[in-house]
Amino acid sequence: MTRVQKLLEAYESQSEEEADTLTVAIQDWTADPLPMADPCPFCNPPADRIVDETRLVIALRDGYPVSAGHTLVIPRRHVGSFFDTTPAERAEILDAVARVKQVLDEQHAPLAYNVGINDGPAAGQTVAHCHVHVIPRYAGDVDDPRGGVRWVIPSKARYW
Repeated sequence: MTRVQKLLEAYESQSEEEADTLTVAIQDWTADPLPMADPCPFCNPPADRIVDETRLVIALRDGYPVSAGHTLVIPRRHVGSFFDTTPAERAEILDAVARVKQVLDEQHAPLAYNVGINDGPAAGQTVAHCHVHVIPRYAGDVDDPRGGVRWVIPSKARYW
């Protein structure tokens, strides 16, 4: 029996939290390596930029913010795509997005938010480590905010 088969067998007999940990371990051992910067800027970020952290995710201020408070929510495990994260990682990412919003509401009082993921180079991803942008929006930060993220493809944005 291979190491992965043993882990899968153990997975089936564990609690939900233990199963999530085993899932991450199995994916780490079986996944193809992802291309990444050397070193990955999200694997060991500066402590002064971290604003929230859990067992599976961290949140840190964006190094190149597009608005005051722009924050990234990142799985601790180096994984390139949101679609390759585990259910536990996705749940913690979404919980962290909600906590980040609460802090930003208190610190910056934005009027709205854009929350987005650039997943893959064709979508504009420049760091091959999954991350979710939480971008506070303010009155007058753009002339006409209608369409929001639809403007990633300008010719298709305006439908009104």
